[in-house]
Amino acid sequence: MWWHDKRTDRSGFSARGGAGHPEAAPAPTVLAHGRIVAHRRIMRAAAALAIAALAGGCFQPLYGEQSPTGGPVLRDQLSAVDVVQITAPKGTDEARIAVEIRNALLYDFTGGGYAAPPTHRLKIAMASSRASIIVDVNTSRPDVENFGINATYTLTEIATGKIVVTGTTFARVSYDIPGQEQRYARVRGLRDAELRAAKVVADNIRSRLASYFIAGT
Repeated sequence: MWWHDKRTDRSGFSARGGAGHPEAAPAPTVLAHGRIVAHRRIMRAAAALAIAALAGGCFQPLYGEQSPTGGPVLRDQLSAVDVVQITAPKGTDEARIAVEIRNALLYDFTGGGYAAPPTHRLKIAMASSRASIIVDVNTSRPDVENFGINATYTLTEIATGKIVVTGTTFARVSYDIPGQEQRYARVRGLRDAELRAAKVVADNIRSRLASYFIAGT
């Protein structure tokens, strides 16, 4: 009979397999391989976290309140920079711009507070320029002008007299001329361009000095 050909084991399941046969247990080698792969992943993640922690300890917020090494913070170092009066012909636009650059640096270095006893001296030389960018083809008068400042600077360590930083920077700012009849609007546009260019130059110098005090280069 057909039922004599179908053998069953003692548990009552078909010996030939099929839907009623329980699945075979995973081989020991497969389980061991899975454990090895999981262990490697955990170790890699732990190593990545350890590297990130070590690298994070090497960085310092540029304008942080505390130094990880216990040394002076950037704010204290910048406040000890003596900004020398910028030489410019008296009564000229460059003299006024020179004052704007120096005032912006003093405020950035001290935050509006008192300066610390000077450890470094900053000397700046500057020159300004104007150029027409767009000219009306009918009247040959400029519609847009460009105002520029070129500056060179040196930072000297007072104790040793050694120049530790030298650099150049510049700023270019454009402004519209609404019409030759609106003379005061043109003057106002030029003054605004001068202030913006002076701020850009001051920011560039401050960033360079901050890089020196943090990295030493």
